[in-house]
Amino acid sequence: MLPDIENLLRLQEADKEIRRLQEEIAELPKRVAAIEQKLAGTKAQLEKAQAAVKSDEAARKKHETAITDHRGKISKYRDQSLEVKTNEQYKALLAEIQFAEKEISEIEDKILELMVKADARANEVKAAQSELKAETAEIEKEKEKARQRTAEDEKLLAEWRGKRDQFRTGIEADLLRQYERVSKFRGTGIAEVRDQKCMGCQVMLRPQTFNDVRSGRQIVYCDSCQRVLYMNPAEEVVEQKPVVHRPRRHHPKIDAPQAWYYRSEFDDAGEVYLCFTNSGGQASRRVYEIHTGRMAGDILIREGDFRHAFPENITDAIRLNGDWSEEEMDAWGTEAPMVVLDSLHADLEAARYEMRARSSAKPEAHAVVAPGQAAS
Repeated sequence: MLPDIENLLRLQEADKEIRRLQEEIAELPKRVAAIEQKLAGTKAQLEKAQAAVKSDEAARKKHETAITDHRGKISKYRDQSLEVKTNEQYKALLAEIQFAEKEISEIEDKILELMVKADARANEVKAAQSELKAETAEIEKEKEKARQRTAEDEKLLAEWRGKRDQFRTGIEADLLRQYERVSKFRGTGIAEVRDQKCMGCQVMLRPQTFNDVRSGRQIVYCDSCQRVLYMNPAEEVVEQKPVVHRPRRHHPKIDAPQAWYYRSEFDDAGEVYLCFTNSGGQASRRVYEIHTGRMAGDILIREGDFRHAFPENITDAIRLNGDWSEEEMDAWGTEAPMVVLDSLHADLEAARYEMRARSSAKPEAHAVVAPGQAAS
């Protein structure tokens, strides 16, 4: 196994552990917050019970004051009855006295009801106080555990970050940049190959790609997900699975205003995707590295249709499906998004499969070619 692959595996392990610790550190305050929220509910319940007790006490005092007022009126009316001259006046004072006595009786009934409620209110307050005390003790324990666990996790996090920095120094710069770019979008940047399949995206590898990975002599990327591929010889399965039938590939329109192509070699950029766009009698060309998505060079514009403006770029290239507006591509800046690369990778794989199937379906066409005759 290449040293870069070994370091990438160690780096990925460090990245996974760092993410786990970061998530755990972020989760601990949430647990404490949930307990505190429950504690706030208990406090509100206690406050409600205490407020009810105060309200009943205030009502009782108000009733007692009313009784005192009515008794004062009765006393006054009785004194006045001794001085009246007529029966009508006496009857009127007697009616007032009877009304005040009735009011006192009704108020005393209300006071009795409040006294009965007082015991229940007191029990509610005691229960709420007891629950609040227990929950307060529990939350203090949880907070202390959270503080200890956070301190431990932060210590481990610092150690793993140190290891991560050490692993990074042992990896070639471009490879490290590709790994981190893919990891940002997919969670992992390196994947094992088993049964001729990338275990990261579960896509079957082309035979040549699989052989390159198995040889272990060079860095190989998955055509589908762009993860770095590696193989553990102990996991290799000798018996190969049958080829799965694929649905028929959709072919791009020949007169479309935009066209995407794949070239295995382009100047010093290696494998690239070429994007041609016709607009206003001119054709523009963008070049993107197939593995990183970075734009190679600037946008080139020539007069005429792209087939006449860039014939040298189309020769021996594979036409692909792709349609993104100029505004979208301008928004990409100098790097095509991963979703765009995924779409192009998938169509490129389908096109290659179609070409292999078409070639293997016509063996007799090659057999009849006479010596010296060029086969198309």
